[in-house]
Amino acid sequence: MTTEIQTRPDTAVRANPARDTWNVLTRELRPVVRDPFTLIFSLVQPLVFLGLFAPLLVGSSGAPVGETLQWFVPGVLVMIVLFGTGATGSNLQYEMMTGSHERTLVAPLARSSLLVGRALKEIAPIVVQALIIVLIAWPFGFTIDLAGLVIGLLLLAVFGVGLGALSYTLALKTKDREWLFWGVQQTLIFPLLILSGMLLPLDEGPAWMRAVAAVNPVNWVVQAERALFAGDLGAIEVLWGWIAALALAAVGLAVGVRAMRRSS
Repeated sequence: MTTEIQTRPDTAVRANPARDTWNVLTRELRPVVRDPFTLIFSLVQPLVFLGLFAPLLVGSSGAPVGETLQWFVPGVLVMIVLFGTGATGSNLQYEMMTGSHERTLVAPLARSSLLVGRALKEIAPIVVQALIIVLIAWPFGFTIDLAGLVIGLLLLAVFGVGLGALSYTLALKTKDREWLFWGVQQTLIFPLLILSGMLLPLDEGPAWMRAVAAVNPVNWVVQAERALFAGDLGAIEVLWGWIAALALAAVGLAVGVRAMRRSS
């Protein structure tokens, strides 16, 4: 009887995905709250792009600064998500190499929550960084549609969750081969960046680049952000942007949860 009583508790039965996801989320957010300087320092790259690329665009197009920022700033916001969440898998990879990840696997947590909680953690930095960039650009003529801003931030959050989940999946697959993680990550990130029209317009680009951009989900998110910040909430680009972000989130979470369960 004693043996039966001792073996009766089952971590799989006691696991609560919603509660466990919240616990993982709060655990992952603690380092961000304790060290906000890391969050601020990560803004250096987008600010450099904003400070260097925007004047070049103004000079080449001859358009007013405010009009140029209206086109360029939404792309910078998507770039923050692309570079920020695309690299978060390295944190999980570090935990696996130090043994910290294995300790979480023996905890009575739903395996899916270990990935979903980490992916949701990316929302807070995305929103904070996006608001800072918008506030910096505002005095220089960048106009803000309040409803478009809110919807745009939600779109960035969904996009970030999907991209973060894919980054964690890559970390789980590469394990302790850090060079492989960064090799794959860099190989994918820069083509997605260039072929999204994020920094430079693709209207005058080669036909093959425009064709690839048409199936690049990052391109549709960028276009949706531009329409939303301009106040054109009913634009077809907004619909396609949401379809692209939701599809990426669904695929990222599906393959990520499967990889997390297999890692245990």
